[in-house]
Amino acid sequence: MTLPHPTADQISLPIVLAVLGDPTRLAIVRFLASKEGVPMNCGKFLDLASKTNLSYHLAKLREAGVTRTEAVGTSRLITLRRDDLDRRFPGLLDSVIAAAGEDKALPAVGTTDAEIDA
Repeated sequence: MTLPHPTADQISLPIVLAVLGDPTRLAIVRFLASKEGVPMNCGKFLDLASKTNLSYHLAKLREAGVTRTEAVGTSRLITLRRDDLDRRFPGLLDSVIAAAGEDKALPAVGTTDAEIDA
């Protein structure tokens, strides 16, 4: 099963900024950036929300072009589309992640290692 993703040229700045304006999605992106290049199973993000709500947030990130989701068997592996975002909007991702820093208002991510399908 292949999930739809926008091409790099279809990634829109207003949509990316709107998606990153949500604390849960920003926390996901910050965590993915800290594990650069390592595909993360959806279970890494279970401490953020219910499975249904998490699926919604991950879909929004994918549809905006911020993440890539690959179906591998019954798992979904998520990676940050850093190269595409850096090519399209140089420095944006680094600036957003740096500004998020250790923001205490953002939810913690990665304390759960459960395996789920999202």
